[in-house]
Amino acid sequence: MQKSPEEILEQYWGFSTFRGSQKQIINSVLNKQDVLALLPTGGGKSVCYQVPALVQEGICIVISPLVALIQNQVASLTAKGIKAIAITGGIPIDEVINLLDNCLYGNYKFLYLSPERLQQEMVRNRIQQMNVSLVAVDEAHCISQWGHDFRPAYLECSAIRTLVPQVPLLALTATATEQVAKDIVENLQFKNHSTVKDSFARDNIVFKVYRKEDKKYSLKELCNKATKSVIVYVRTRRLAHELSFYLNENNCKAAFFHGGISKKDKKERLDLWLENKVQVMVATNAFGMGIDKPDVQLVVHYQIPDSIENYFQEAGRAGRDGKPAAAIVLTNKEDENTVKNQFVNVLPDISFVKLLYNKLSNYFQIPYGMGNDETYQLNFNAFCDTYQLKAMLTYNGLRVLDQNSVIALSESFSRKTTIQFLASKQQLFSYLEHNQSNAPIVQTILRTYGGVFEHETKLNMFLIAKKANVTEQQVNSVLEELAKREFISYKAQNNDIELTFLVPREDDRTINFFGKKLKEQQQLKINNIKSMLAYINNSTQCRNKLLLKYFGEKKTDCGKCDICLQNNTIDTDVLKLIKQDIISLLKIKTATSRVLIKELAYKEDNIIEALQHLLQDNYIIINTKNEYEISR
Repeated sequence: MQKSPEEILEQYWGFSTFRGSQKQIINSVLNKQDVLALLPTGGGKSVCYQVPALVQEGICIVISPLVALIQNQVASLTAKGIKAIAITGGIPIDEVINLLDNCLYGNYKFLYLSPERLQQEMVRNRIQQMNVSLVAVDEAHCISQWGHDFRPAYLECSAIRTLVPQVPLLALTATATEQVAKDIVENLQFKNHSTVKDSFARDNIVFKVYRKEDKKYSLKELCNKATKSVIVYVRTRRLAHELSFYLNENNCKAAFFHGGISKKDKKERLDLWLENKVQVMVATNAFGMGIDKPDVQLVVHYQIPDSIENYFQEAGRAGRDGKPAAAIVLTNKEDENTVKNQFVNVLPDISFVKLLYNKLSNYFQIPYGMGNDETYQLNFNAFCDTYQLKAMLTYNGLRVLDQNSVIALSESFSRKTTIQFLASKQQLFSYLEHNQSNAPIVQTILRTYGGVFEHETKLNMFLIAKKANVTEQQVNSVLEELAKREFISYKAQNNDIELTFLVPREDDRTINFFGKKLKEQQQLKINNIKSMLAYINNSTQCRNKLLLKYFGEKKTDCGKCDICLQNNTIDTDVLKLIKQDIISLLKIKTATSRVLIKELAYKEDNIIEALQHLLQDNYIIINTKNEYEISR
């Protein structure tokens, strides 16, 4: 006898009732209707396709962009005794055939696919033979060129319409503007469809932006005050290492997480954090997708994110248990220039992409009208040096050519060679005294990279070879010897990129084909940064209200964010008193804001406001040590 959705929910998830619009979405799917589900982060999107799939006969196909998310979902279903299979990249063809056979004959309920797998003819043929009950497209914003994480391969998702034309499609996302929602519906060719949207509001989360001169110290203070789990988001692996080390040195148990650590280390660190043996996870955006820890009390963005969508999704990992939580951006005056340099100034425009394609073709001596389906090895650093091209701009330009099917890049393109010195400085100097021929290479590395004793550091082999006036092979030999002696940890990656030209060389005509789309996508990235900076620099509107307005929702002031609280203006007499006390203290000695906050018996925000007034009126200045002193 067929079970009801409520019975399935009770049996596998232990809940007696659905949340928000889950029941409405499930009923629409069971009525064979296409659905666009817009639910907040932590809103239970997976239940919306897993429950109806278990109610019906047949298999549910789930298309998802992230391997980590797919693996998490499959592991979760398997732990519940539900048969699920994942087919992602890197699986040998024989194994793919066996997995597809299992879907046909093994009574499996879920088949998870990456969008790239859906493009394969073999996979498409097998899907047509399956008894498919439902197709779910997770993280559906990836299908829209206006989405913050556009994936060209996602455009192929609509092809499933021709494979299983009678099967309903359910598209799910937690971050969609009106434009993105419209794009999803059009690209997936929804017919008899409904759009179900729950408010993205997370009333238990307080959104704040803190401007701090000493961000490290402020982070330590925030983490030490937290009583439950914390996530600190950074953009670089190196900073993840550095902040984790700093927090541990300051009595705060922390671990770091990023895409460069092994599967084993990822699992160990995640388990320590999930089991509350480690309080703080310092991570890049590789961390978080599919990780549902309900008691995250604080999410800190140590660097400015590249879009409101990414920020809101990551901030939304706080407070999933419904209890009070905070999402804080820690920033200072340097960050705005940094974010522009990292995201805006390295966007390749159409003229640069044309130049890059021309240089690539000339580098490999490809004649006009020829070259398609030919594969080459490219030493990226040597190529950039030959044509005096900026590395990051060139990297992004190659990505553009790859995304638009002009070339195909090997998956190892973004991998890097890394080292970390394990020996003490004294041991190293002693070694160099007895191996003086290796000294120039080692000294060049030490002069070029700070922190190689503290954390794993990316190494540009070509740059080191050039500076030391040796070959890359000589650099490699020295590093291998140091690794054998256990003086360093050394993870070597081939500097060559394998790339395949997919179309005949036609120079500008090749690039003109997607020029307009590229221009629109680059402008979108610029607009995303502008929106994020507008949020950071906003000083008048409630932060919660501003965020929800971005997603097309209206909301009253939260009364809790830093903007709402600052509107409760400080009494002028109190402000005057604080200024007098600051001046009195600075007449005795120079002091940082941290010292002033510690020594003066006023609220931190009020002291900062008083300092801003004194600076504006030229009563005080900031010296080269970042200390305040009386203006002479």
